[in-house]
Amino acid sequence: MSTATDEILEKLKSLNLLEASELVKQIEEAFGVSAAAPVGGMMMMPGMGGGAAPEPVEEQTEFTVMLEEVPADKKIAILKEVRAITGLGLKEAKDLVEAAPKAVKEAIAKEAAEEMKKQLEAVGAKISIK
Repeated sequence: MSTATDEILEKLKSLNLLEASELVKQIEEAFGVSAAAPVGGMMMMPGMGGGAAPEPVEEQTEFTVMLEEVPADKKIAILKEVRAITGLGLKEAKDLVEAAPKAVKEAIAKEAAEEMKKQLEAVGAKISIK
């Protein structure tokens, strides 16, 4: 690698989670791209494939944990749990909790989504998995 790319890599390693998230947003805006992982796997080119073969039904492997409802008397406990799960700062976690219904985590495994649901429901949140 060149020294320029080595320096950039070292700076990226020193970012905390919030700074890395902000960097991704800035890169998306600056270059007009999305950092979201493609959901459907590999896409076929038009004209490829054998006629009218039915497409196999893919089992869902990525799930989104949605914070549906936050009871006012449980808000602080839910806020603490959201911070612990996501690693967000106080302000970001508070904004997420107050914006319910809102995604807490996206594109995670089913087991992780179920565990997260249990943790948040234990402190009084209403959660759904999509």
